[in-house]
Amino acid sequence: MERRFTEVTQSRLPLPGGGATRERWAALARLAEEDLSLARLSEGHFDALAILAELNGPEPGSGERWGVWAAKPAGLEVRDGRVRGVKPYCSGARVCTRALVTAGDRLFAVSPGEPIEGSWPATGMAASDSLSVRFDDVPAEEVGPAGGYIDRPGFHHGGIGVAAVWYGGARAVARALLGAKGPHALAHLGTVDIALTAARDALERAAADIDADPLDRKGQGAARALRVRSLVAEVAADVLDRTGRALGAGPLCHDEAHARRVADLTVYIRQHHADRDLAALGELVTGEEW
Repeated sequence: MERRFTEVTQSRLPLPGGGATRERWAALARLAEEDLSLARLSEGHFDALAILAELNGPEPGSGERWGVWAAKPAGLEVRDGRVRGVKPYCSGARVCTRALVTAGDRLFAVSPGEPIEGSWPATGMAASDSLSVRFDDVPAEEVGPAGGYIDRPGFHHGGIGVAAVWYGGARAVARALLGAKGPHALAHLGTVDIALTAARDALERAAADIDADPLDRKGQGAARALRVRSLVAEVAADVLDRTGRALGAGPLCHDEAHARRVADLTVYIRQHHADRDLAALGELVTGEEW
């Protein structure tokens, strides 16, 4: 995984909002079809590069592999330019050479701390290397102003980038339906095709909207991200369900690659905040003209 991740990070993707957001997300989706854990690591690296560009952070060095470690609960404190504490869910904990970490409402660029062995015993997304990391007086360079990480327009653009990875993972799982026999399997395949087409179209429309308004002057970024993420997460869950119903236990028991894709996608779409995000969207659209 580290070797392939290194190869991917030697390339550059278009920045979101720069006129080629569709191409950026299509590249992430293709990586997800190859391997969802690889896509998770790669999405974090390219998201970090976008954040650094947007917040005028330090210039990434040649050969560096970045992560974005912003999971809650908050467990870090920064004093005198040094970060201390434990951060959970640090994808690429043992392969990233640099990372952006959140401490409260502030964002810092750091060198990796000490991965806590045994803190990521997961089966799904096992190769994402998402261990907790302990920081003990690690130098930290602040990136952007307090609150800048969440308040910037790119926060919502990046959230849809994650949905592009979910979409690619769902496509990979759904490929097991191709060539399936029987009317019920074909019905599931047809339904999955409709759902994946709707997800793709939503991603492409969102990419076009972001390129037309990269600074989110219309204030649509939050609602757009919640809609697209929720749609794609529901599509991915439906793909998992219908593929299992159509094919039974056979592929899960005898096709290692398919079983890993199913386990990985099952875990990864739980990064979606489900009903909490739906409630947030409902609050945003209350009283709006549809």
